[in-house]
Amino acid sequence: MNKIKPRKVGMARLWQLASTKKLLVICACIFSVASVTASFSPFIAIYFIIESLLTHISDLSTLDTGYMMRLGWLAAGGAIAAILLNFFSLLCSHIAAFTTLYKLKLNFAQHIASLPLGFHTENSTGKLRKVVDENIEKLESFIAHQLPDLVGSFATPVIVLVILFVFDWRLGVASFVPIVLSYLVQMLVYRNESSKEFLKNYQDSLEDMNNSAVEYIRGMSVVKAFNQTVYSFRRFYDSIKTYGKFVLGYTMACENYMTLFMVIIQNVYLFLIPVIILISGHAGDYTRFALSAIFYLIFSMALPAAFTKLMYVSQTGKQIADGIERMDKILDVPPLPEPAAPKAPERYDVSFENVTFTYNGEDEAVAIQDVSFTAGQGQVTALVGPSGSGKSTLAHLIPRFYDVAEGAIKIGGVDVRDMKSDDLMSIVSFVFQDVFLFKQSILDNLLIGNKNATREDVIRAAKAAQCHEFIEKLSQGYDTPIGTKNVHLSGGERQRLVIARAILKDAPIIVLDEATAFTDPENEQKIQKAFEELMKDKTVVIIAHRLSTVRGADKIYVIDEGKVAESGTHETLVANGGRYSQMWGSYTGAMRWTISGKEASANA
Repeated sequence: MNKIKPRKVGMARLWQLASTKKLLVICACIFSVASVTASFSPFIAIYFIIESLLTHISDLSTLDTGYMMRLGWLAAGGAIAAILLNFFSLLCSHIAAFTTLYKLKLNFAQHIASLPLGFHTENSTGKLRKVVDENIEKLESFIAHQLPDLVGSFATPVIVLVILFVFDWRLGVASFVPIVLSYLVQMLVYRNESSKEFLKNYQDSLEDMNNSAVEYIRGMSVVKAFNQTVYSFRRFYDSIKTYGKFVLGYTMACENYMTLFMVIIQNVYLFLIPVIILISGHAGDYTRFALSAIFYLIFSMALPAAFTKLMYVSQTGKQIADGIERMDKILDVPPLPEPAAPKAPERYDVSFENVTFTYNGEDEAVAIQDVSFTAGQGQVTALVGPSGSGKSTLAHLIPRFYDVAEGAIKIGGVDVRDMKSDDLMSIVSFVFQDVFLFKQSILDNLLIGNKNATREDVIRAAKAAQCHEFIEKLSQGYDTPIGTKNVHLSGGERQRLVIARAILKDAPIIVLDEATAFTDPENEQKIQKAFEELMKDKTVVIIAHRLSTVRGADKIYVIDEGKVAESGTHETLVANGGRYSQMWGSYTGAMRWTISGKEASANA
């Protein structure tokens, strides 16, 4: 049996992703190293220019002007070559970056589309948006910019080491010591466990702030309606404060290390001067020693930029690596299992056979326990019960939002796990309790139910769901984009559009989760009649709190604490005097409540 190789992590994972366009990445790295090498050629030219000047300082007229001009062109040519080579490096790296980013985002989108629908109910929109818009997007910056800089920055010490020890090894050692010390300081900051913990907490705090920001914006109407401010929205406010306090605290903890690093790397000459003074009295060839001393003092000025860049590139790379690790955690979530030999049902009754289900596999969180019932084809089956009883969970199990822990759910005698997910989705139409409409035209939103439907089909479905009248009153009718200026749909109108979309799909199995929650009594009656006419020979499962919605159902199952408490028709259940009868009494009693100026009273 082949073992699945674990994913690489950290910088190794970044290199792995970058190497998907290996040739371009290699070219970018080669050009980057060549650019760094060329950037030091002006210093070599300066060395020989100074040497020539010192040699002929007694009589400058003896200078070889042609030689000096060649050195000048070497310096200029090296600078120009460094710019051009860096351009070609960035050109290759950007092509590799955008191609990699495109494929990675496409693969990520395809993967999350293959995950069980329950994954999306458990993971917030803000978290997934951050992975796509920030974590993956930063990979483009790494491949396009940080990667060439990183390779060039690692090549810099090698080139510097060669230059430092070629001309005068004693001054080379004096220049190299502060470089080594600065690296040691960096390692103290970025290589310890607290640094790794910081990167994790940093990303966690960003995700939390992102999630709470999305929630705050979505709840803006509530915030404004109650005349509140951001300070009253505690989660958003606290997440900002926590993020600020955490980042500031870590910054202050690194302050001494960073100050020490900058002092060392910016003042290499402070290490050089004492050595120059110490060995100047013992120099055999004073002119050549003076030349080396001047050169090393000038060259030390070029060192801070290269090594500071390496520090920032390393830090950014670690942050990006942590973000990619979060993406990988989602990519490691197994997709919805597909059967090796898929089956197709010939009828559309839905049977729950001793179904037990727990969220996240936790025994103490049993949501459904040993539930058995059948929703007959061509019948309306209602699931009622108190909030949290498990009604919606049962409905979610039909289209495989989750897979059951024990037992089986069968459609026409075929286990839903033995059906292709596409086939399963094609025969189940689900109207969610939370309405979602795309920012497209009303026609496009309805056509999501059936791309092959004609305009006449859309209008017929809209009329059945009591949508046609208010749609016709909009500025562009069915072509009116949702979310445009002056287009305001009520909760009931949005709910009816979703019902129309489900009707248009014409699936043999229809699951309605509080589908009439926002309708007024008049439209609720019309929708019930539309259901009776348009859903003949279909398996209809309704989840409802408003018991008037399910009064005419063929079979009602009362769900309580994840179990079937009782079942029967409305009349039978009311006559039995059980849990449903109590619920019906409470419901009809609430319908008679009236509010006067002094008190609320029930007219019994």
